[in-house]
Parts: sequence; C-alpha cells; structure tokens
Amino acid sequence: MIFVTLGSQKFQFDRLLKELDKLKGQQIITQEIFAQIGYSEYEPQFIDSERFVDRQTFQNRMEKAELVITHGGTGAIITALKKEKKIIAVPRKKEFGEHVDNHQKQIVDSFSTSKYIIGVNDVRELEKAITQSNSFQFKKFVSNNKKFVETLISIINDTK
Repeated sequence: MIFVTLGSQKFQFDRLLKELDKLKGQQIITQEIFAQIGYSEYEPQFIDSERFVDRQTFQNRMEKAELVITHGGTGAIITALKKEKKIIAVPRKKEFGEHVDNHQKQIVDSFSTSKYIIGVNDVRELEKAITQSNSFQFKKFVSNNKKFVETLISIINDTK
C-alpha cells in the first residue's frame, strides 16, 4: 500500500495528486493508494482519499504502507523515517500556489542528498521514483533527540 500525505497547511497540492491519480488510472501504479489530501482542490478518481484523518488512522495507514509519498514537510518526513518507511518526497512550490516560499525544496534536497528519501522536484519524475524505490538503499534514520536532551540536561546541571 502507498500512503500519501499532503500535510495540514491551508494550501492545495493538486499537482502531486493529479499525477498520482493519472498513474493509478493508467494502472502504472498497481498498488492500493490511500491519500490524505488536506486542502487540495483536486478530487482524485482512482485513489481512495480523505481530506483529513485522525491521528490514530494516520499512524495506522502509515504503519501499513510499504511506501510513503509526501510533501516536503519535516513532520511527515521524520514520522515516516522513524517508522523506517521508504519515502518519496515532493516539495511544494510557491510558483504553483502550494506554499508561501520554496523552503520545502531545501528540506527535500537535504534528506535526499543524505539518502534518507528519494526527492522528486518534478512530478513527471514520480513514476521513475516509485520504480526506483523498489531497489533504492534508503539510509536508516537515527534520531539524536535522546542525545540532545542528555547533553542539554548536562549543560543545565553544570551551570547550577
């Protein structure tokens, strides 16, 4: 199953949704797809979707997914990385009215360069990225949160 999450910001991401729907409609993608489409205006015809799902449903859908396709938001990417999912991320772009700036491109480029995800800057490359995800060697993500908290506590304790 492919789980698609387009975030909760009040911006559409029709460009990605239309491409996925086209690939599913042409049966280029044969796996089941579920998409949380958020504020997108496009209503997919070949993909099971909901505007928003509750937190538990979101977690369950992501858990069951073999592949997560997401916008370039750090929350969605990190959540999928922690679940050790294969991830394809597509940055929202200002020129398409998908966000206020292009910061998601920097996020996607950074995670992609580090081999944690496959980054796609042009949705026409999505089919290729999905095929690539079958053999791509995704780097395992290791959170530094615990080490960061320990270091911070140590610094605070040393200043007392």
